[in-house]
Amino acid sequence: PGFGFGKRVADNIELLTHLKKASLPGHPIVVGLSRKSFIGAITGRKVEERLAGSIAAHMLALDRGASILRVHDVRETADLVGMYNAVKGLKK
Repeated sequence: PGFGFGKRVADNIELLTHLKKASLPGHPIVVGLSRKSFIGAITGRKVEERLAGSIAAHMLALDRGASILRVHDVRETADLVGMYNAVKGLKK
């Protein structure tokens, strides 16, 4: 699914909320939410200050079925994935 790309904040939230509906059986869901403008609109942060919002959005995407994350902040997101998988009882 394409986050951003002229969508309103509400459109991006709706897409994230219902991410599983955008999936096809047997196909991974790829998302790229890192530093998106809708995160800035929600948090009031400049693009270089959107790490926490990006991490939160990616955690929500994982919880809603995303299996591939396109990110800017690899190390921090890897920590998120490790924590998420540990809590969910999944392998790293």
